[in-house]
Amino acid sequence: MSEQGRAESGIVPFRRVAVIGAGAWGTALAQCARWADREVMIWARREAVAESINLRHENPESLPDVPLDPGLRATTEMDQALARAEMVLLVIPSQFLRSVARQMAPLLARDAPVLLCAKGVESGTGALMTEVAAQELPGHPLGVLSGPNFAAEVARGLPTATTVAADDVAGPRLVASLRTASFRPYLTDDLIGAEVGGAVKNVLAIACGIAHGRRLGENARAALITRGLVEVGRLGVALGGRLETVMGLAGLGDLTLTCSSEQSRNMAFGVALGQGHSQQELLAGRHSVVEGVVNAVSVTALAHHHGIEMPICEAVNSILNEGADIDRVIRQLLERPLKIETTGKEQRSPTLDQTNDALRDSLS
Repeated sequence: MSEQGRAESGIVPFRRVAVIGAGAWGTALAQCARWADREVMIWARREAVAESINLRHENPESLPDVPLDPGLRATTEMDQALARAEMVLLVIPSQFLRSVARQMAPLLARDAPVLLCAKGVESGTGALMTEVAAQELPGHPLGVLSGPNFAAEVARGLPTATTVAADDVAGPRLVASLRTASFRPYLTDDLIGAEVGGAVKNVLAIACGIAHGRRLGENARAALITRGLVEVGRLGVALGGRLETVMGLAGLGDLTLTCSSEQSRNMAFGVALGQGHSQQELLAGRHSVVEGVVNAVSVTALAHHHGIEMPICEAVNSILNEGADIDRVIRQLLERPLKIETTGKEQRSPTLDQTNDALRDSLS
């Protein structure tokens, strides 16, 4: 839809956009906003990154070999990035979101909506990103952008669909401000469902990576994705999200993509773990964040708090943060009690318990 068409339909896109965070995803979304004919200023933590975007129209550290729109501007000054912003894309790793949002608060126009593009649960508090932002940026309309989106593909203009979760007032304008010929946002009002899908899938991607690194086969990966989706649904619904969101782009879509390609940092990290590399070795000197490592703790703690069973996420957490042996954890997952697969509440069956006991005896 053209700018005029949007205005005539009553949906007027935001003109000036600030993108806070110049990693791969922040840079890709900034590029997308430029293609949507927005004025874009991206905030970078380091001067070298801002200089590279401004002078050479590239971000080789985060998006190598991807030319950036010459109209994209970058700064290391937060006040300059937010000075004229009508909407903000907050693209900061989840564990740093609170401190950055706090820095933004006195600089942001009072009614500017903030679209949260980080995926995770805050360590220590168990807070979702919307909860963190609501505490640090009170009064600002909030939204969540989450879906099956590899940054490099978005930045290259390859066809992409995503979910934007926001209320009925801000949502249509946020979507209209980012829509391009290759980037298609779908709107929902289920912020919690969109958030949970994005947070849990990083932990599950590490599980799929470990299975791949251990050469357990495609059957194992399909099982992990499918049962992992059940875990996403359990937590999402317990927190107030909707199952239909879990089955959409922000849930099933994102989970499938992240668990199926080593373009995913979390999947690649899991593969290397499964191949025998140490966690310390893999994390040493990294510029990019492997969100699933931190969120394995946060997600499992949140599940325990709400009495939710998430065995795959718990298995990943035990490997990453409790020193559990990978092969033993895999064996324990396979030896869990058999259950009936249902669309409703899972029920234990005495017959299945007896069968499980027999199988356990045969494996011992």
